[in-house]
Amino acid sequence: MKKILVVEDVELNLDLLVQLLEDDYELITADNGKAGVSLARQHKPDLILMDMSLPVLDGWEATRQIKADDDLRHIPIIGLSAHAMSGDEEKALSAGCDDYLTKPLDDELLFQKLDRFLAEN
Repeated sequence: MKKILVVEDVELNLDLLVQLLEDDYELITADNGKAGVSLARQHKPDLILMDMSLPVLDGWEATRQIKADDDLRHIPIIGLSAHAMSGDEEKALSAGCDDYLTKPLDDELLFQKLDRFLAEN
């Protein structure tokens, strides 16, 4: 079973993602960017769903740290943001995210992206 690290600080959003994904994937969760980086190093997940607006260490910096790590840089990261501001997607991609989704998440689009990235691993 593929392992996904979900880094999301809003409990409702995290609960929705867990309910959506728990039947098909092994899930690890973190509620801030620093914990996300630490859990990525510890568990080496197959994919990371990274909220960009996180406490302690934001998603942009957490993504940069993961992508700077030789042992982790191959892990696809899909950036998530409720703030669909102009330039946010470019900012996420330039930080190292492999893809980007806005909230509320489109379940079908999320699964398409997961299938695409996890099929490559």
